[in-house]
Amino acid sequence: MTETTKTHVILLSCGSFNPITKGHIHMFEKARDHLHKTGRFIVIGGIISPVHDSYGKPGLVSSRHRLIMCQLAVQSSDWVRVDPWECYQDTWQTTCSVLEHHRDLMKRVTGCILSNVNSPSTTPVIGQPQNETRPIYQNTNITDNKPTAIKLLGKVSESLGKICCVRPHIDRFTFVDENANLGTAMRYEEIELRILLLCGSDLLESFCIPGLWKESDMEVIVGDFGIVVVPRDNADTERIMNHSSVLRKYKDNIIVVKDEMNHPMSIVSSTKSRLALQHGDGHVVDYLSQPVIDYILQSQLYINTSG
Repeated sequence: MTETTKTHVILLSCGSFNPITKGHIHMFEKARDHLHKTGRFIVIGGIISPVHDSYGKPGLVSSRHRLIMCQLAVQSSDWVRVDPWECYQDTWQTTCSVLEHHRDLMKRVTGCILSNVNSPSTTPVIGQPQNETRPIYQNTNITDNKPTAIKLLGKVSESLGKICCVRPHIDRFTFVDENANLGTAMRYEEIELRILLLCGSDLLESFCIPGLWKESDMEVIVGDFGIVVVPRDNADTERIMNHSSVLRKYKDNIIVVKDEMNHPMSIVSSTKSRLALQHGDGHVVDYLSQPVIDYILQSQLYINTSG
């Protein structure tokens, strides 16, 4: 497949990030490598979305601290960024609503027509850029970068998992949104863009717990968007998927990353990191990046906190 025919992907990870660990960053890197190796995808960005303070999890430090720690953890990354939208809302947001926010943001700032994942139409649709918002593709070296209308295959429907968007006629540009840059990609005429939920196998397993997730939300998350799963602690993802009717139904929308057996990052967790901090365990350097450790010590986080 050529770059113009591959599906372009933004990986979105939701969670407490209390604190963000090396394992979280490893998950992004492994997912991107795996998707690239399939030959069907190009990952153009990664988004970390920390949960709202009202989530109510015991020991959850304020979003102000968690956002800063996440920013410190990705400060050297040229493709993963931290998004504060979820934290800035009036109350806790579901994972489904966070995915929909980013999907709608892509639509709003590009002026694109969004198409149904499962039943693309053969009828051409003209997509007009919206002049009242900043273009998502921006090049500071070119004065006239107004996108032109282009035929986009697809139809508008309630199932909005894929985004087809227009690129301006420039040699190179940056993928931006209302918060920060995501990365760069080469010029082409038309793309298929998808936002995929990135998660560990523990989140996938939580879909099997009766009453924990609304079935309608699961239908949207797995059916309309899709999931990239990085197994943890040698979890049997096949067994997990077979325990949920929704996961079985949309099995083709679940991409399982093949990681190395017993990789040290697969057992790293925020819980272990907090315990190491409380007990003065030197192994905390294996779990957290040094800038995050320095911030935690400076702000006296987790040291006297249980959970």
